[in-house]
Amino acid sequence: MKLVIVESPTKAKTISQFLGKNFVIESSYGHVRDLPKSQLGVDVENNFQPKYIVPLKAKKNVSALKKKAAEAEKIILATDEDREGEAIAWHLAQVLEFNTNQHERIVFHEITKKAIEEALKNPRDIDMHMVNAQQARRILDRLVGYKLSPFLWQKVARGLSAGRVQSVAVRLIVEREAEIESFKKEEYWTIEGVFKKDGQSFSAQLYKINERVLEKFDIKNESGAKKILENLKGKNAVVSSVEKSAQERHAPPPFTTSTLQQAAFQRLRMSAKETMRNAQRLYEEGYITYMRTDSLNLSEESLLGAAGWIKGNLGEKYLLPKPRTFKTKSKSAQEAHEAIRPTDPSRAPEKLKKSTDPRETRLYELIWRRFIASQLPSAILENTKADIGVDGHTFRANGARLVFDGFLKIYQMKFSENILPELSARGGSASGGKENLNVESIAPLQHFTEPPPRYNEASLVKVLEKNGIGRPSTYAPTISTIQERGYVEKDEQRRLRSTETGKIVNAMLVEHFPEIVDVGFTAKMERDLDEIAEGRREWPPVIREFYEPFSKHLETKYESVDSQKIEEKTDESCPNCGKPMVIKRGRFGRFMACSGFPECKTTKKLPEASLNVKCPKCLEGDVVRRRGKKNGRYFFGCSKWPDCDFVSRTLPGGEKKE
Repeated sequence: MKLVIVESPTKAKTISQFLGKNFVIESSYGHVRDLPKSQLGVDVENNFQPKYIVPLKAKKNVSALKKKAAEAEKIILATDEDREGEAIAWHLAQVLEFNTNQHERIVFHEITKKAIEEALKNPRDIDMHMVNAQQARRILDRLVGYKLSPFLWQKVARGLSAGRVQSVAVRLIVEREAEIESFKKEEYWTIEGVFKKDGQSFSAQLYKINERVLEKFDIKNESGAKKILENLKGKNAVVSSVEKSAQERHAPPPFTTSTLQQAAFQRLRMSAKETMRNAQRLYEEGYITYMRTDSLNLSEESLLGAAGWIKGNLGEKYLLPKPRTFKTKSKSAQEAHEAIRPTDPSRAPEKLKKSTDPRETRLYELIWRRFIASQLPSAILENTKADIGVDGHTFRANGARLVFDGFLKIYQMKFSENILPELSARGGSASGGKENLNVESIAPLQHFTEPPPRYNEASLVKVLEKNGIGRPSTYAPTISTIQERGYVEKDEQRRLRSTETGKIVNAMLVEHFPEIVDVGFTAKMERDLDEIAEGRREWPPVIREFYEPFSKHLETKYESVDSQKIEEKTDESCPNCGKPMVIKRGRFGRFMACSGFPECKTTKKLPEASLNVKCPKCLEGDVVRRRGKKNGRYFFGCSKWPDCDFVSRTLPGGEKKE
């Protein structure tokens, strides 16, 4: 009997379809060893050696795996192909204590019969460089979290935490909020003309006066706009020039982890966490390739499959002369890895099993369409630029017409046609050789400059990737963590804004631990981890370079930094004394308390935030997010509880509350 061990039961079930009766497929249910929660778990005096334990929840499964391993002639470790998967394989080898010759390590990018068979033919050893990179990340994060968090408890409030990547993400959001708060809007005006030809009206913007191109703030106020209007009263409009040009709009590349998270947020309203959860299921069910990747590579087989589907369903005119390939921008991307794509290009979304979750189906459709689109021709636009002269003032109209849809046939992107009437710079003799137009209106429009927008999950992932902060596996957990810790919250438009707690903690870290929240320093650390994974650096020196100065610095700050109290203001008054209620932090999290403490000791729970979804059971209450008392896990319930006992692990697609 050959024992195959993977991380999840779903993955095990899918693989079991492709292997014979002499294979037994079991799941490790994730990590089988980890650092202990009750202590640091890192021996800083002994080259930062980690002290791993088997968590209580994993002990029963580890015992069962040991029994299976003892009966097996060969053990095949088939965990994921990234650093986390490599580390799980290594921990399994350590815990199960089997001989080196007894086990094999196999990897694959997709869970298909062919991929599994190829992997079994090409086993390899566990890649200790990748394992060490994962260990180094885990140890670094533990040292920062377990050393810096107690400092925050003492100086600010209990329950706070600091993290190597999360603190940088919070800083980005806090600084964007500061930009917004300090922004001073500026007024400016534009002039819009509406002209007509052959019954068709179109608009054009004033962009030149006496051959001088207008700058954004040239028309500063209403009086300046009105002066221009006075000069234009009753004047004729003629077409002074028309230029037409062809424009290619190129097909987008297939998805990487970060671009999938961005697109799923924008198009499907999925959070990064939900996107990765759904993508994980699709991967484990054999529908898509591995979903944690920054590579744009595509296999020859997948390219041939895409071409076959395109030819059979869209026709020859949508078929490229040769497959399109994309260059991976990320320096850390492994060339052997692939972009996220469907495992079978001919499996259109409607061919998924009916039992597939609707959210997974929608995500699959997005991935499938993006992949097929990457192998379709560019869209062709005809752009028209028409200048209209009105007594020394030039208005410009911009038109766009879709000539060939190309990839837009499968994958819609922001684009709107603006078809102008047929205009010509050559008209009748009455207009001096120029074509006359009817002037319907010329009106001033007032504008104000706008502050930079708050980050949403999509734009935050984009800026994290751009700055080299984190890797495909860390974007979603980082965004979830900073919200769960109360440093960041979502506004009504699902954009991320910093809380008062986030601002205070960030200010303290920026002032006293600038390296921890420095974008460049964090990006360098990621590059160091990449070098460990590539075998170009040993991991203990990387940890030491960071930890020794950090540890000494922390000691001095315990003595020199004064405590700061966190109190977030609320609109509520104390029901007992009438003083304002504030939000404080305790050992069990945030709560409301009277600002008159200690004279008044009134406290109450924080009101639960509505998610703008009606309860699907009672249709009266709102769906709210709660945390279980026993296991600490989040779930969704009804605000009318205990009158309504609705409970769900996922946010229901209920009726949106107006």
